[in-house]
Amino acid sequence: MTSATRTLLALALAAALAGCGAANDAPPASGTTSAQEASAKAERLDALYATYWEEMLELNPLAATFQGDPRYNDRLPNFLSQDFRDRSHAFTQRWLAQVEAVGPDGLEGQALLSYEIFTGDLRDELEGEKFPGWMQPVNQFYNIASTVVQLGSGTGAQPFATVEDYDNWRTRASQVPVLFEQAIANMKQGVEAGVVQPRALMEKVLPQLDALIRDRAEDTLFWRPVAEMPEGIDAAGRERITGEYRELIERQLMPAYRELRRYIADEYLPHARDSAGLDALPDGEAWYAHRVRMSTTTDLSPVQIHQIGLDEVERIHGGMHKVMEQVGFQGSLQEFFQFMQNDPQFTFESEEALLEYYRSLEHKVDERVGEQFSLTPEAPFEIRPVEPFRAQSAAGGSYMSPSEDGTRPGIFYVNTYDLPTRKTWDAEDLFLHEAIPGHHFQIALQQELTGLPAFRRFGGQTAFIEGWGLYAESLGRDVGLYTDPYSYFGYLQNELWRAIRLVVDTGLHSKGWTREQVIAYMLENSAESETQATAEAERYMAIPGQALAYKLGELKIQELRDRAETALGEDFDVREFHAEVLKDGSVPLDVLEAKIDRWIAAQG
Repeated sequence: MTSATRTLLALALAAALAGCGAANDAPPASGTTSAQEASAKAERLDALYATYWEEMLELNPLAATFQGDPRYNDRLPNFLSQDFRDRSHAFTQRWLAQVEAVGPDGLEGQALLSYEIFTGDLRDELEGEKFPGWMQPVNQFYNIASTVVQLGSGTGAQPFATVEDYDNWRTRASQVPVLFEQAIANMKQGVEAGVVQPRALMEKVLPQLDALIRDRAEDTLFWRPVAEMPEGIDAAGRERITGEYRELIERQLMPAYRELRRYIADEYLPHARDSAGLDALPDGEAWYAHRVRMSTTTDLSPVQIHQIGLDEVERIHGGMHKVMEQVGFQGSLQEFFQFMQNDPQFTFESEEALLEYYRSLEHKVDERVGEQFSLTPEAPFEIRPVEPFRAQSAAGGSYMSPSEDGTRPGIFYVNTYDLPTRKTWDAEDLFLHEAIPGHHFQIALQQELTGLPAFRRFGGQTAFIEGWGLYAESLGRDVGLYTDPYSYFGYLQNELWRAIRLVVDTGLHSKGWTREQVIAYMLENSAESETQATAEAERYMAIPGQALAYKLGELKIQELRDRAETALGEDFDVREFHAEVLKDGSVPLDVLEAKIDRWIAAQG
């Protein structure tokens, strides 16, 4: 995986405002380095990290744009090409060697954490290069065609406020045809090598592309920045931009989209595979094991993870039976699932009613969140509906981090597609996960840790990030939610969903499970609709291993909280525990465990 892909696909991460200069968050490394020498070494490493980050942003200009750095908004390298992969490899190898040459001896606290995380991440990148993910550049979940339209429609990270902004996008977008041509070339190599996507996924890509392809520029999503051009742009500028954008869209972008669609429909789909799992591909077992390690930051095997999932499903089902007793439901668990899915009391009357309900949760949680947290981000956040062109395959909710310069807030995207399947009982836990105190707290706070190297402020480990999001759902009653048993069921249902992911992701990619088998398991063991179960099954097929991070990360954070409460008794302060978890930003789970153990010991 290139550093570009890594930066774009990992959410821009985070943690708390305090503690960025903590001196005792990691033990000193072995050696006889003096304190003065260690301090000089840490300063040298910080300078290297800063230079690395600047070079990384220049190499990966999309990463800079998503971070809110406008310097390279006119650039779009062919990051799917062999030449770019070679340059990325040389870049990663060079920087790993430079930092390892300094070494960890004498480092402690944040300096040692940064060294260990930096070198570990770069070694993982180099290890991942032996797997040909570049042969699979398009699927229904991470789709470069959808990313381009998010940028070019003004709904994403690409700004459209000045004439320069408009010129930047025109220049950047002119490189899209080259990128799409490379995607096709890579897929052709994948066909020859037998490294192809499942047919079920690529069939979903076609309607996504169809939704974007139009004959007239004015009818495309790319026209939105023209239609909504700021009043500050003068008449001459407006006329020039309008003409250039019409030419760009009709003569360059739409032909590129049509050719990508034609290739996938006519040439790629006949070669797409009927199998669902990564283990069906050449060296797929090792590929999946690598993805599992990357996602979970653990050494757990797929077999172990599968069993953890089965155990968690059984435990959570027990909690659901208690809810059934509380509401007086007569029937089986599966009948209760059907009731929760089909009873009209759990549906929203309109898209606006759904969005307003989520906005009301913000006010409710704000009143109590201070009882649990001493650290809150300065960055605001907004609630927006998922754009229609990607709603069919998008998750029920997602979070986009704020820009560093403060011009873009954190955004909680709520999916309103297929409105009857968006249940009232599903809202509270989703808000806690994506917004407050979940991703918005953790991600925005991490970005505000200005004392940390940029690679830690804007990068991170999925197991920590998503583990925190799921752990945040468990705090519902502590912040005034889950007062309705049906909403508490919603929490259990989503915890169950993450446990089911452990079962089905490992089932898909290491046990030969089919797509249909996964959907059937989810429908049998949870209250999710067939629409949601299908989208989720195909998500796991598209990004193997990623779904494991949520539950394993949450289990580790909860384990550490239980350990702290047992050890500290009446001296346990949940606000301080949360601060300790968040204050260093995203870290691997073993690093998190070690620092919480040191924190517990220091309280004595």
